[in-house]
Amino acid sequence: MAIRAFIAADQARVIALWQSCGLTRPWNDPALDIARKLDVQAEWFVVYERDNALLGSAMIGYDGHRGWLNYLAVHPDARGEGIGRALVTHAEAVLREAGCPKLNLQVRAENDAAIAFYRALGFDVDAAVSLGKRLIKDAD
Repeated sequence: MAIRAFIAADQARVIALWQSCGLTRPWNDPALDIARKLDVQAEWFVVYERDNALLGSAMIGYDGHRGWLNYLAVHPDARGEGIGRALVTHAEAVLREAGCPKLNLQVRAENDAAIAFYRALGFDVDAAVSLGKRLIKDAD
């Protein structure tokens, strides 16, 4: 098992992973999200691979104020094996090394399982409202 940097050959398997985890949405083109990440801190886009099976992914980011974790995914058949915990631990280590004081992430409000997972890892729900504004449309 290994956490390693994403490579171009991983793209189809990563997108399939995200789809199996319900992370994709019609208004977000996952291939464009990957291309955008590869332009910014590409080495912080990681996958978890075991026996040639891609079982997890995480996009880590840091803007100088907060760290961010996006597209944390673990294949549904591999949940409960510690892969998600390993990816979060890896992200925390990367961000600590960069001098990042706090890690933030967003979870859809109805995703009780993900919220419970992150709470078990020491995350708390912040008293904040997440706002968004689409600047570039991926799809119609």
